[in-house]
Amino acid sequence: MKLFWLVCCLVPFYFGSNAQSVHNPFPQHIKYAKGGIKPNRFAQLRLDQAAGTFYSEWKTHYIKTISNKQESYVWFENKNDKQSVSEGQGYGMIIVALMGGYDPLAKNTFDNLYRYYRAHPSSRGSHLMAWAQNTDNKDLDKTSASDGDIDIAYSLLLANTQWGSKGIINYLQEAKSMIADIMQYDINHKTWSVLLSNAIEADSKDYFDTRSSDFMPANFKAFEQATGDTRWNKVIDNGYKLFSYMQKEYSPDAGLVPDFIIHLNKKPKPAPAHYLESVYDGDYNYNACRVPWRIATDYLLSGDARSKVFVQKINQWIRETTDNNTYNLSAGYTLAGNDIKGRYFEALSFITPFAVSAMVDKSNQQWLNNTWDYTVQFKLKDFDYYDNTIKMLNMLIISGNYWKP
Repeated sequence: MKLFWLVCCLVPFYFGSNAQSVHNPFPQHIKYAKGGIKPNRFAQLRLDQAAGTFYSEWKTHYIKTISNKQESYVWFENKNDKQSVSEGQGYGMIIVALMGGYDPLAKNTFDNLYRYYRAHPSSRGSHLMAWAQNTDNKDLDKTSASDGDIDIAYSLLLANTQWGSKGIINYLQEAKSMIADIMQYDINHKTWSVLLSNAIEADSKDYFDTRSSDFMPANFKAFEQATGDTRWNKVIDNGYKLFSYMQKEYSPDAGLVPDFIIHLNKKPKPAPAHYLESVYDGDYNYNACRVPWRIATDYLLSGDARSKVFVQKINQWIRETTDNNTYNLSAGYTLAGNDIKGRYFEALSFITPFAVSAMVDKSNQQWLNNTWDYTVQFKLKDFDYYDNTIKMLNMLIISGNYWKP
């Protein structure tokens, strides 16, 4: 009993003594753009508790620290001999930065994740991260993945806002250096689109191709604000034009985009089967499933009307095709809006982005409530790194706790 009261006395002291170092402690209850909604079936406290509880489970399971080093990585579950990937590192660094205040060790964890990222630089652009590491902490190769780079840079801007940059790590300067490398090596300066990797150069056969889920307008707006580099506006504007074109030409009913889009310098079109990853490279598959979340987030944080127009078409289709029943959701669709054969199972990487996209308009309130309820019932042990980590990020957005730097 005495130990209990000692803890009760020390915890407030600990948080009080560190209060100045956490500027945006979780929960934040962000007021999103006009018309933006959150689940309203439960009180805000319940939403915060659900996100906080799942974070504790997620962190325990997926954040791994290297023995005798101040370096941590987001565990990829050793699939195909991969222990970690830069995509996961970016996800994890964003999540931990947003959970500052709730997690008293968040800054320490973030710094360890940062040190692991810096310990694995790409060969082109020293501030970019080698895209994957094996179980011996060795890089599979020295190329980077654009999505991982973009999220890590965004997380550093969040860290600067959360904890400031006067400590051992100058988060803001590190972010600016990384953003400069992203602009130089991950962006096509002719079409102002995101390249698949920093390994792709002007004479590469896939120089005019892109992965749809790498278009992250909210991140790019933060990059422009932090650096003053107005070229990011070109990336945003051209990305929205491309997505509008793809909706109109290839998915007029469902509003979907494919995993990969090719021939951006001519007539953009979905990639053919087995373009890079699978037979479904030209479908709405495990890459494109992130698009509703990435685009809707831009509306929630900035009110960009282009975002709302784009995702509302998807919202209308997904509600109609499922008859507003979340149990009818599938893990993958053709651009015509048909279920991919054999994908009749739950996949959080598809479910939760549909919840985020629903947040742009009150007409989706019941659907948002249903997708939130559907999401939180699933246990971490029943899904893998990808599903659980996207769920964690999206829960922060849906609960009103995702803020811009």
